[in-house]
Amino acid sequence: MGFLLKLLLSAIITYVLGNYLPGAHLDGFTDALLLVLVLGILNAVLKPILKILGFPITVLTLGLFLLVINAVIVLLADWILPGFKLDGFVAALLFSIVLSLVTSVIDMVMD
Repeated sequence: MGFLLKLLLSAIITYVLGNYLPGAHLDGFTDALLLVLVLGILNAVLKPILKILGFPITVLTLGLFLLVINAVIVLLADWILPGFKLDGFVAALLFSIVLSLVTSVIDMVMD
């Protein structure tokens, strides 16, 4: 039950972000739900690989390169889903930062 609630809350957050953040465009709530699922799959499969490959850069930038990795994951989701569009890398970076912050707060409240 907790998983479904977090999935639904994440979809609501992405729907709001897609409609109110500059540079992010989301067609509907169904696309927001699909975006959450695609981001979850990409974070589970691709993100660990990118973290390992980017470890030296991450160390040199004191962890700031992880923001770039998150933005790349969001850009890949943009490429996969036709109902989700971003205007560029800065929009993806902003979207990933705000999404991470808001979902972290919700995870702290729910636990």
